[in-house]
Amino acid sequence: MTVTSIARAVRVPSLIPRYTPTGDEIEVFELAHQNRLPVLIKGPTGCGKTRFVEHMAARLGLALYTVSCHDDLSASDLVGRHLIDASGTYWSDGPLTQAVRHGGICYLDEVVEARKDTTVVLHALSDDRRILPIDRTGEQLEAPPGFMLVVSYNPGYQHLLKGLKPSTRQRFVSLAFGFPEAGLEGEIVAGEAGVDQATAKRLVTLANALRSTADHDLEEAPGTRLIVDAAKLIAAGCDPRVACRAAIVECLSDDPEITRALMVVVLAIFGD
Repeated sequence: MTVTSIARAVRVPSLIPRYTPTGDEIEVFELAHQNRLPVLIKGPTGCGKTRFVEHMAARLGLALYTVSCHDDLSASDLVGRHLIDASGTYWSDGPLTQAVRHGGICYLDEVVEARKDTTVVLHALSDDRRILPIDRTGEQLEAPPGFMLVVSYNPGYQHLLKGLKPSTRQRFVSLAFGFPEAGLEGEIVAGEAGVDQATAKRLVTLANALRSTADHDLEEAPGTRLIVDAAKLIAAGCDPRVACRAAIVECLSDDPEITRALMVVVLAIFGD
């Protein structure tokens, strides 16, 4: 696996991605950037964490380097490694090093999924030193004012083997995300998918009904992202019941009994 295969470098877009604030998260993020503080975003899947970071990167005019963390992600994947081509050996910066060297936001999505040596690399960048030592090249990079470290994770996945140590967590300004209240979530769904307000309201009603039972029957509650996906299918002409099955129900469980039970809720809301 090459370094570039794990990251997506996004230059500042011409348009700021749509994002509807639910509190003071925009103000806190901007102040953290001004004061060169790293930010940790925690919340359930599909609640808007990544969209928020994309919005803030564009809003601040910063390049965004997004890394989707996983079990095999190592410190070398972030920092860089020596590679070989026809001309010989050369050094290739990882996404974290690129962001430190050139400025921008390095966003580590679901950081708790990465190997433990990965978070250790972040310590010197997430305190007042703001440095990145690169042992293999002998460099010690100082982060420019435009560099910002942002990480996210889903607290619902945390357990003894998958969690941030207090020594890491307490280095960050933390923002807690959740699902928007029903009226606001309906506006988000209607705006994102182009469906009418009545359909958006019914989809949000469905989502909240499924969320109320998620702790008992589902590994995770349906996020706003799933509701938007269903709304897009409906806006394109799909039957609402088919759209809800494909974009919501089948995404939440593989258990036939559970999916049948979830479809009972769908039919109760979209049965007409």
